[in-house]
Amino acid sequence: MLRIHFTGEDLARVRLAARPDALWETVLSFHRLRDRRGGRVYGDWRAQARTRLGRGGSRRLLASVVPARGYFPDFLTPAEGVHGWEEGLSAVRATAGGRFAGELALLKRQFDEPPRLAALVDALGDYHRAAVAPYWPHVHARVEAERAARGRALLDGGADALLASLPPALRWRSPVLEADYPVDRDVMLAGRGLRLQPSFFCQGAPVMLYDPGLPPVLVYPVEHAAPRTSAAGGPHLGRLVGHTRSAVLRAIDHGCTTSELARRAGVSLASASQHACVLREAGLVVTLRNGSAVLHSLTPLGAALLRGGAAPALQY
Repeated sequence: MLRIHFTGEDLARVRLAARPDALWETVLSFHRLRDRRGGRVYGDWRAQARTRLGRGGSRRLLASVVPARGYFPDFLTPAEGVHGWEEGLSAVRATAGGRFAGELALLKRQFDEPPRLAALVDALGDYHRAAVAPYWPHVHARVEAERAARGRALLDGGADALLASLPPALRWRSPVLEADYPVDRDVMLAGRGLRLQPSFFCQGAPVMLYDPGLPPVLVYPVEHAAPRTSAAGGPHLGRLVGHTRSAVLRAIDHGCTTSELARRAGVSLASASQHACVLREAGLVVTLRNGSAVLHSLTPLGAALLRGGAAPALQY
């Protein structure tokens, strides 16, 4: 069981990450690559990533420091990762020698030859380019949908409502946030606040840094929408022609519930729900449940269509 203890000051300093964290997504995706769970969500990605990766040395080197279960070094997921891949990788490259050796020692395994930091950075980059970068727009869209849902809870009821709205893996019992966890652990925030980092490749239990002295971050799994029953670009796209559906797409631009969509687009509630369904089946919209309501947001493809073919810039 994980228990995160909040003070009043910590509640005031809860923040939701502005975007996916490139390093956390890369390391957690390496876990997903090696397990068989989550076939509905990760199955296609896993098959494609394995094909691109093959059985090269980069994959073996990463496996030596990122076990299939349990602890992996904190230096692999520096705070700079939230600013983008290059910033995060630069921070990994700048890891001090003493910290590098100390965190590798916590793996409690015998290396035939201890890995070098430079080689590990190269392996991380090779893996990321093959397995994560091609999938980044999809990762970004899912995390943005999650942020829209949690941001709405924050605006409606503050930090307390935000923590109470988190996915079922996390349980807010003020002043403690609880979650199932591989080990029994208490984290005292002690006024430092908490960064909430939604993650596409996190599955099941949330993850925190091992070192309690590092800035607290809680990486938790996004809620995945049901898979589409047809591919984008199929017959559903042909149904998008028309002024009403264009208005619906514009109304969803910054996220909205079905009732808000009906009001903004000037259609009935039933019509708004039907239009959102067609857009979702065409791969233009992501829909997630937020309490008793559902929240719609655009995918990168939907945003590109809305803007006349210019995809939004993803900070990466």
